[in-house]
Amino acid sequence: MWEEIFLLSFMCLLTAILFSKFFFHIQPNEIKFHLFFFIYYLSCSLVCLVLLPFFLLRPKSVYNAKFGAAIMKHITKLYGLKWELRRGEILAEERGAIVVSNHQSSLDALGLYNIWELADKLTVVVKKELLYIMPFGLAAYLAGIIFIDRRNSKHAYDQLKITTDVMVKEKTKIWLFPEGTRNKDCTSFLPFKKGAFHMAIAAQVPVIPVVFSPYYFLNNEKGILNKGHVVIQCLNPIPTKGLTLNDVEKLTNQVREKMLAVYKDLYKEVTTNMPSGYSHTKMG
Repeated sequence: MWEEIFLLSFMCLLTAILFSKFFFHIQPNEIKFHLFFFIYYLSCSLVCLVLLPFFLLRPKSVYNAKFGAAIMKHITKLYGLKWELRRGEILAEERGAIVVSNHQSSLDALGLYNIWELADKLTVVVKKELLYIMPFGLAAYLAGIIFIDRRNSKHAYDQLKITTDVMVKEKTKIWLFPEGTRNKDCTSFLPFKKGAFHMAIAAQVPVIPVVFSPYYFLNNEKGILNKGHVVIQCLNPIPTKGLTLNDVEKLTNQVREKMLAVYKDLYKEVTTNMPSGYSHTKMG
């Protein structure tokens, strides 16, 4: 049975690669754009389906996520995206920490897959609705991903409080997107929610800001998804020892300001010397 599933998955992925290569030579259009994302989601689902029996051997282990990411990262090859991690040694250090990053698109997951191995013991907080998307939801659950109900703040807080023990005792990093949802405005960030910073102060662990450079190659309104280069910049960890819950708002604003300044600098860098006529999302 599993041999048949693996063979089917392989054939589907091969077909997706061929379609992707073909459609990259066609001018941007809405059909091409949605097809790209359909292939992306289909590829992720097929890989999750194949990984399920392996995840069952050690359910809810963060090492399942690391193993899965090592395979899922190859989906990047379908899109011609280059992920460049800078100052990765900050993520590699063995310690419990809260990692926060900006959230631009579901493509962020591909960036995560490409750096997960370096971060080692890492898990991600995602919205509960993703749990019901099969087979991704089940695979993510078995990989130790944390699901929270954003509509029920008390339940979400209790869930994150339980997770704090894992972060401190097992030196696991917890990755959150403090904007709370995908931000389609490339000129700035959405306001940061305070949950991540509340957790960091409560556990007295550092906050590690990580900035994804703007997705200049992606434009939802015009149906554009080109090849592109993404810089993933790790910033210096911000300690929380000695801080109290009264400092949550100050810490939240401090981290957001630092990340936004780096984000704007990275935009200038990644869009410099682009080919003439390259369609991209412009800032400002």
